[in-house]
Parts: sequence; structure tokens; C-alpha cells
Amino acid sequence: MDAVESVARAAVLKAGAVFRAAWREQRVIHFKGPVDLVTDTDRTLETLIVEELRRAFPDHHIVGEEGAGADQAGDAEYVWYIDPLDGTTNFAHGYPQCGISLGLTRRGEPHFGIVHDPLRDETFVAQQGAGATLNGEPIRVSETAELDRALLGTGFPYDRRDHAGFYLGFFRDFMERSQGLRRAGSAALDLCWVACGRLDGFWEWKLKPWDTAAAVAILREAGGHASNFNGGPFSLFDQHTLASNGRIHAAMMAVLSARMGRQTAASA
Repeated sequence: MDAVESVARAAVLKAGAVFRAAWREQRVIHFKGPVDLVTDTDRTLETLIVEELRRAFPDHHIVGEEGAGADQAGDAEYVWYIDPLDGTTNFAHGYPQCGISLGLTRRGEPHFGIVHDPLRDETFVAQQGAGATLNGEPIRVSETAELDRALLGTGFPYDRRDHAGFYLGFFRDFMERSQGLRRAGSAALDLCWVACGRLDGFWEWKLKPWDTAAAVAILREAGGHASNFNGGPFSLFDQHTLASNGRIHAAMMAVLSARMGRQTAASA
């Protein structure tokens, strides 16, 4: 285990213990927007993780969702993206689907990722070129090769109240083409679940780098594929993220492209 993995593991396990203690307590909730929540636990966990990373890697830049240590990445070779509590709305309601996500990029590309599910005690880890693991055991994407046999995951952006019909159009198309859909509320875990074969594919609009940096590193090392909806290269800063086991990627892309074409025609 190298220094990056060792420090990151220690940080997320320490944060996980704080998370589990907070899970049993009354939540203190604040609103960043109509449906965008933050809790005191988000901020506590982020501060803890940032302190651990700064101590070990003083030359690395750190970007956290809640603003702790939110350096501008600029041209830095190594940048950490932290989501201290992915699934804050779930946490606020006591819905047990939450993750702690730390992703390290090198020259803008996912290089290392760790996503910890403190309630299931599951830790997904991957480093570029070294494979992906779940609790130390190797993981691979599913063998599902047909979209109509696929179980898919998705999520809805924070502007969903204003554009509900638009996002539900994509949901309906996949409902008609797949075996089933799941909307669990933690993009980092959804992507990891594609990596370990629990889901076959995933799509979502307007994710942020801290949502995807760690999980896409894990997905790729598990044999999966990530891109934008048009099949272009995955970017941490793109408006849309498509991830799959690779075998159904083209079929998912076709569904997305057809829907985007209809939306464009309707607005013309």
C-alpha cells in the first residue's frame, strides 16, 4: 500500500467513525438552495479529511464540496476532490445510502479513488493501473450485454424542480428500454456499484468533480467505461456523465442522443 492509499484510507475510516456517531444524533440542516442541503456533519467531515491530506501532502491542491481547503486547482499536477458526505439529503432523512469520496487527479485525470460507505462498512479503492477492490477483494463490472436486461442508476440535478419534464424524459426512455431503474441519491456509490456489477450503467446531468473523481477512477480500473452523453471523453467538468460496464455503453448513448435530439427539435 503506497502513501496515497494509506493516508486516504486512514482519513475516510476516521471520517466514517465520526459519520456513524452523527447518524445516531439529531441532524443540524442548512439550505444552500431549495433542494440542496448541507449539514454540520458534512462540514465536520470535510475539515477532518482536509487536515489529514494537508499534513501528508502539503504540495497537493485540495477542492472540497463544502469549501474547506477549496484551493483553485489551476495547473497543479495533483488535485484532491473531496465529497465528505455524498448523499446529504439521504443523511438528513435517515435514508441509509451515503458515501465519503476522495479522488486524486493527476494532470486533470482521475488517478486514485476511494469511496467509503460507512453504514455498510464497504470501501472501494483503485489506483491507475493497479485494479479496483472492494474491502480488499478485486471487483469487475458486469457481463450484461443487452440494455433490456440491464439494471441502471441515475440521479436528478438540483434544478430538477425547474426542469422536471426535461429530466423525466430521459428517465422514461430508459424505463421503456431497461430491466429496471434505481435512483438512490449518491452518485459516487452509484458509480462504484457499476464498478462492482450491482448496476450495469448510470447517467446523470450536472455532476461535480467531487462526485466523480474517485468513483470514475474505480470504475475504469474495474473494466468500466465513462464518457459524456455523446461518447466524448469523460471530463470532471462536463455537464453530463455516462458510465457503464462498456458492453451497453453504445446502446445507452443511443437512447440519450435520441432524447436530446427530440428535446432540441421541440425547442427549435
